Amino acid sequence: MSKIAISLTVNGEATKVETEPREHLADLLRGKLLLTGTHIGCEHGVCGACTVEIDGVPARSCITHAGACDGASVRTIEGFGDDAVMAALREAFSREHALQCGYCTPGMLVTARDVVLRLPDADEARVREELAGNLCRCTGYRGIVRAILGVLAERKQSR
Repeated sequence: MSKIAISLTVNGEATKVETEPREHLADLLRGKLLLTGTHIGCEHGVCGACTVEIDGVPARSCITHAGACDGASVRTIEGFGDDAVMAALREAFSREHALQCGYCTPGMLVTARDVVLRLPDADEARVREELAGNLCRCTGYRGIVRAILGVLAERKQSR
């Protein structure tokens, strides 16, 4: 099978790579770009461990073909280092014991950031609904939900 050349921006950096036409974005990120914060769990788009941002929207990188990202902007968990919302979420996850093994955490944080920015008035039920596509086998979600609700409350107070 012949490779295709694609150009994309990954974590703010313009990147050109060759990829197999059916290579998934998660495999490209982890294997070729060595961005191993993107975890692969189910490889069916169900568990959410591989969640990244593509053009500002959370997406499952295990079911997204890398070739479909030609011209796109991709942000992995490594690309949120200077992001204030992500910093608040990381602190809240730690404070609320919202992680145990940490495998789901990168995808969970990307999704949580989207919830905080898109749904500033979300209540517990809505946060739980939004997290339905991110599976965690360790925490029972209580700490994760508390962390997100805490960041939402902090942002409301500062409005």
